[in-house]
Amino acid sequence: MVNIAVVRGDGIANEVMPEAEETLLAAAAAASFSVEFTHFDWGSERYLREGRGMPEDAPETIREGFDALFQGAIGDPRIPGSIVQEQVIMNMRNGLDAYANVRPCRLYHEDLTPLKGRGRGEIDHVIFRENTEGLYANVGGIFKRGTPDEVALQEEVHTYKGVERVIRAAFEFAERHGRRKVTVADKAGGLKFAGPVWRRAWEEVKADFPSIETNAMHVDAVAMELIRHPADFDIVVTENMFGDILSDITSALVGGVGLAPSANLNMGGVSMFEPVHGSAPDINGQGISNPVAATLTAALLLDHLGCAAAAASIRGAVEGAIEAGERTADIGGRLSTRQCGEAIRRRLA
Repeated sequence: MVNIAVVRGDGIANEVMPEAEETLLAAAAAASFSVEFTHFDWGSERYLREGRGMPEDAPETIREGFDALFQGAIGDPRIPGSIVQEQVIMNMRNGLDAYANVRPCRLYHEDLTPLKGRGRGEIDHVIFRENTEGLYANVGGIFKRGTPDEVALQEEVHTYKGVERVIRAAFEFAERHGRRKVTVADKAGGLKFAGPVWRRAWEEVKADFPSIETNAMHVDAVAMELIRHPADFDIVVTENMFGDILSDITSALVGGVGLAPSANLNMGGVSMFEPVHGSAPDINGQGISNPVAATLTAALLLDHLGCAAAAASIRGAVEGAIEAGERTADIGGRLSTRQCGEAIRRRLA
């Protein structure tokens, strides 16, 4: 029995998450194991009712009672700023110590990429992004707020522990999934203090994985070469802000964030899995949102829990549906959210 906590979230998450959940259950049944979902109402609606998006002890609840958290998009235009995202997503990532954000991007059909001459499977990247430090640690402050002399300080945080463990996680993932190469994307030549920490951890960790090809590059070169020569990359590991940007580049190369799954991993604990497309309030309720990112995120979840056959069947079903043109409008089809989910489930092995 696999016990999964589910937070459907806001906006279109309430359309795509049910499709992904149903697909996950169908894949599990086909692979002869059972899954139990427990749903939590954490998100913007709860914030509007109670003034807080989720209970303070929510991470403890997930750590102690579940094998994984399946999380939908969070965000509501009725609530200004990012307070609910911080309360739910960031607090959960930090509370679970989900230090490795993992963003696979695979090209499932040649007509989905803006790059000419690229066929199915020719673009296949995984971005490993340090998920708890960097600029998003939100260390800093504001001086003379609201005046012409206002100063904002946003400081980066890089610990050897944080850097070493995300690099190691990238190599372990490569080894486990038969990946050929790991590239570190940093700015060692420009960041006088953070750069040497990343390069030292990189040199020490890669020595433990002699069978895997490695490369160290500055992040601006990686951004350029991902577009010019995407086949040169396999797994890219980097810091928080750089990874945020690079993973959106790779998503665009394979059809956009509607196809982009994501995992927030604690390699020794409970992990969190969420598609990264946002709550999209402008199309919420129209039945046109793309369930593929959420569905592929479900496959990531199953893979991480050791259910490789079920995960592979989901990915194969997604690829088959896309190949057959059974898609939502954002990627050139005419199906509704529900019809797209059904098309995927019909193809489950």
